[in-house]
Amino acid sequence: MITSVKNETVKQWNKMKKRKHREQTNHFLIEGTHLVEEAIKSDWSIETLIVQENMDIPFSNGDFDIITVSANVMDHLADTKTPQGIMAVVNRKEIRLTNNHRLLLLDSIQDPGNVGTMIRTADAAGFTGVILGENTVDLFNDKVIRSTQGSLFHIPVIQANLETFCRKLKKESVSIWASTLERADAINELTVPDKVALIVGNEGAGVSSTLIEQADQRVHIPIYGQAESLNVSVATGIMLYQLVQ
Repeated sequence: MITSVKNETVKQWNKMKKRKHREQTNHFLIEGTHLVEEAIKSDWSIETLIVQENMDIPFSNGDFDIITVSANVMDHLADTKTPQGIMAVVNRKEIRLTNNHRLLLLDSIQDPGNVGTMIRTADAAGFTGVILGENTVDLFNDKVIRSTQGSLFHIPVIQANLETFCRKLKKESVSIWASTLERADAINELTVPDKVALIVGNEGAGVSSTLIEQADQRVHIPIYGQAESLNVSVATGIMLYQLVQ
């Protein structure tokens, strides 16, 4: 059992909270029973299960090491205020899109909670992939991971230059829709094409003008009350379900 936060293995685990180290090692941390369970059920590979002392191990079957740590080590590693006593080191893997039928593109979304929620919603709505623009927060940020509630293990999520990616999609007959208030049509009044990619933008600045110019269709959500706008993850959820009706 590891009991010291100065242990070299613990130090390496803790470094995974930094994007640079995650990219160097090709590993990332997940925390909590639900996330670990979702990872184990998926085709992602878990390298190490980290379990707090005196806790029953709910996942004993798997091709991974199990290391027990003391409560103070778990508190040191965990990002939640009340850790559940279980974490895992997961191996990153190459993700490929195999279906471009319904895609969500995130342009410079900075809030990790919003990004995680949008990935989770895209998964729930049956979308076939999520593409994170180069200025969008890292998928393996701990808050993004927690907000996905395991959906990052279910739906393909990749990072790409969105301008280049949109040009590629157009060659594959995918219609590009951009969320904006400028010269946009109400999304609920449009006929949805067979293949569509929805771009949603930064919480403050919206979708970049370059991407809007590439769009085949500009869309917005009608607002019937006095609110000026919607939270980007709420707005995205509405539009995603509109696209699958």
